[in-house]
Amino acid sequence: MLQFQQGDVQAFEQLYLKHKGPLYRYFVRQIQDKQLAEDLYQDTWSKVINAAARYSVTAKFTTWLYKIAHNLIIDHVRAVKPLDNTQALDEEQTMDSFSADDSHQPEHQFEKDQQQQSMKDCIEKLPAVQKEAFLLNIELGLTAASISEIAGVTLEATKSRIRYAYKSIKACVDARWQEVSHG
Repeated sequence: MLQFQQGDVQAFEQLYLKHKGPLYRYFVRQIQDKQLAEDLYQDTWSKVINAAARYSVTAKFTTWLYKIAHNLIIDHVRAVKPLDNTQALDEEQTMDSFSADDSHQPEHQFEKDQQQQSMKDCIEKLPAVQKEAFLLNIELGLTAASISEIAGVTLEATKSRIRYAYKSIKACVDARWQEVSHG
């Protein structure tokens, strides 16, 4: 970011290429509306460009970027609707991090697809703050400290959100597989 701040356009292109996929998925998974996700995604990069002159290294670039994204989502939620009342993901918006290899046998592929759908459904049931902490942790590998800075909450609150998210997802997935195996 410091190179871009000094006028190196290629430095911005590198930042953009490195963060474009995860940032877009972050928006899609938080709000489940592809068009709105695209708008907020573009707004984030606009804010990065506009704030370049004022950028200072107080945290990792990723933390700063996701703080901007987090604030845009918060602003949207306040203006429009509660985050927990969003529509379910459609088939195009599958969770890339859990996708299966197409080369498997059909029965294995079917089972993996069911597992993927179960995981996605269980993540969707999480409260918004837990879902955000979980996705930032699992998708981007961000630490609890970075996530707490992005969300503007204490480190302990962030650790609790992540812990409860994992616990809730595990319980949900276990319950679904109990139903499948006994159903």
